[in-house]
Order: sequence, then structure tokens, then C-alpha cells
Amino acid sequence: MSNEATTAAGSTTPATPDATAGTGNIASFIDHTLLKPEASEAEILKVCAEAAEYRFKSVCVNPVWVKTVKTALKGSGVLTCSVVGFPLGATPSDVKAFEARGAVLDGAEEVDMVINIAAARANDKGALVDDITAVAEAVHEGGAILKVIIETALLDDAQKALACEAAVEAGADFVKTSTGFNGGGATAEDVALMRRTVGPDLGVKASGGVRSLADAQAMIAAGATRIGASSGIAIVKGEQGSSAY
Repeated sequence: MSNEATTAAGSTTPATPDATAGTGNIASFIDHTLLKPEASEAEILKVCAEAAEYRFKSVCVNPVWVKTVKTALKGSGVLTCSVVGFPLGATPSDVKAFEARGAVLDGAEEVDMVINIAAARANDKGALVDDITAVAEAVHEGGAILKVIIETALLDDAQKALACEAAVEAGADFVKTSTGFNGGGATAEDVALMRRTVGPDLGVKASGGVRSLADAQAMIAAGATRIGASSGIAIVKGEQGSSAY
């Protein structure tokens, strides 16, 4: 069961999420994630096998593993997702766009980029729009979907809203709370703020610290249409995960 309907290349219209989603359908919200820099090929392949077994929405990995994941997931119905400018976002926009284009060429169907966090903290909306637009154009050229990580732990509420507004203006498909590498992760309050800001037509991804079914349900109730987690199996089993992401 998909939690959003694709309307055109690079765009999605999120369906109304079921806040009471149980273990039977919560898997379709989850991007099964392994972003540790030391991850081995064996670990990546294990995550892919788990994603196929539990029917997660995607597998999210660093760009070096996109080809491996795309091959491993062939025929499974699970999407391949990569990150760009990760985890700091402090890369020039044209470099992020080049990285995104390469990931899509390698097989990524979704790309999660980190914004220029300094620009958000400086309330420079124009710089944010330019940064996101460069990557959005590269991603959408290849028919993929762009999620924009605003790193909520480093922003105040006004800056979070500004970053979300910039993502909308730049043509992104999702906004996302966190990398999981820079302090706090997702909170229901931040997800709700992001949903209010972007309205009903963009996806909202909650990531960082979502480790249980209750955590995932709280994020969905607040407006999330996607969950990024490395504790996906624990979530679908109704158990408590221990991973930091």
C-alpha cells in the first residue's frame, strides 16, 4: 500500500495518512535507512533484503551504494533513495546538483538533500530557494523525487518555516526534519509545524530518533507521510529500536 500517489515525474500528492496505522501497513511509510559511513556491502545488502521482506517504501543509502541497492532491489517494488550534500549541507549548490544527477543516473528514484543550513539561520530565503532549485532541477530531469532536509535541531521555528517555504517555492516534493547526524531528530511538534507551512500537497518526512511503532504513529498523526528510520523492523514488529537514526 503506497501512502502517496505519483501525479507527474518528480511530484507527489500525499494521501491522508492513517494516524492509527498499525504494523500491517506502517511499513509502506518507512524509508529503511543505512547511512553510516563505515557501512559494508554486506550490511547494505542485508538492509535491502529486509526492505524487500517487510515491503518498506525505500532503502536510503549514501551515493556510493546506489548502484548496489538498485540491483539488489530489482523486482521488489522497493524504491532506491540516496542522500546529497549529506550530512552538513555546506556544499556549493552546483556540486549538490552534480551529486544528485549522478545518483539519479545510478538508479536513485528519490534524493534527500541537506539545505544550506547557514542560509536558513541567516533568514536568507533567496539563497535557500537557489540552493534547493539547483538540486530539484537535476533530480526532476531524471524523473526522481526530491526531499529537502531542513535539519530542525539547528533552527528556530521561524527558520524552520522559512526553510519549508523555500522548499515549496523551489519545487521540492517533500520536506524532511533531520539528518540524524546533527543533534536532535524528529519531533511531532516540528512535523506539525512543517505540515502547516507546506500545506496538504507536499510530503513531510520525519527522520531521526523514530524507533518504535508509537513514535511512527505520533509522527503520522502530526502530518508525516514518510518515516526515515534504521529501526524499521522494530517499528513494524511493535518493538523498541535502539538505533540513533
